[in-house]
Amino acid sequence: MLEARSKVLCKIAGLVIGCWFCGAFSTASAQSWDELHKLALKEGGTLNFYGTLAQINAERILPVFEKRFPGLKVNHVDATADKLAARAITEARGGRVLSDVFQMALENVLQVIDQKLALDWLPPEAAAYPANLKGTNWLAADMVIITASWNTNLVKKEDEPKQFDDFADPKWKGKLIAEGRDVELLIGLARHKFKNDEKAFDFVRKLAANNVEFHKGHSELAEFLVAGQAAACVTCYAHHYPLRIRKGAPLGYMLTEGIATITANALAKDAPHPNAARLFYRWAASEEGQKAYAAGGRLPPHPKVEPVEKIRPATLYPIGTDEIKEWRRYEKVWKEIFKLR
Repeated sequence: MLEARSKVLCKIAGLVIGCWFCGAFSTASAQSWDELHKLALKEGGTLNFYGTLAQINAERILPVFEKRFPGLKVNHVDATADKLAARAITEARGGRVLSDVFQMALENVLQVIDQKLALDWLPPEAAAYPANLKGTNWLAADMVIITASWNTNLVKKEDEPKQFDDFADPKWKGKLIAEGRDVELLIGLARHKFKNDEKAFDFVRKLAANNVEFHKGHSELAEFLVAGQAAACVTCYAHHYPLRIRKGAPLGYMLTEGIATITANALAKDAPHPNAARLFYRWAASEEGQKAYAAGGRLPPHPKVEPVEKIRPATLYPIGTDEIKEWRRYEKVWKEIFKLR
């Protein structure tokens, strides 16, 4: 009688951890990877991974997981983050949950969380991460760094920017390019560096006075710099530069500070393969998994795992949950100052 009642209570509460009678779902955090692996094989050996990993990265990362846990197969549902979120929401409204793990831009992970499609659960490996790289139901999986870069033929060594603030100097007038959609620059500076909206707005006004030329696409920005069509880029992706530099391109990039946009993991609620989902989540969050992400070309957020390329700045301003909630307000100011549509 007591056992039956405990099972019912566990089901009602949606508890995964600490329920003595809930079979394969009990003490998920306390279980070893090997135990989760065995349970994952019993539920079919499949993981439905709704992830935005580019194929060039997925082909190097996901097979490492499959090799580490023989018999498991990752079904990578590949699309842009907005389309993956829309797909998951549509499936849930139709009464079907097909996803096991979400891995996409944090803003889109928050979309599925708002629709109550994610479990309020973190793997024990999350303890190693700083508070600004996790929530109660999401954890950073990798990051993209927005930083400054420049053409070394056009920018003297003594003029190389050491921080974003340097671009407020009138000497940069007519020499700068950027991505018009990179509101993250304003948000990161306002919320983290200056901790003051007005100081950040003042910087952006000075930046706008230097006649920044906007282009769509960060790869295009990098090629403009390589070709010498601009002296410096205010909002470029750090990972675009090491390879180009090795090939002889006259480029430099800033490693003192940068804006971190987060790709996050979250567990799908009512996932068809819950143990495979938890196993992948734990592995991806661990030092072992993060090293695989680094080797696969991604920037690991785990504090103890260094990226293969030197692209993680000394100081990071992450765009987390609180920043995303304020996105529209900052975007409005950004567009007004730069006169963007």
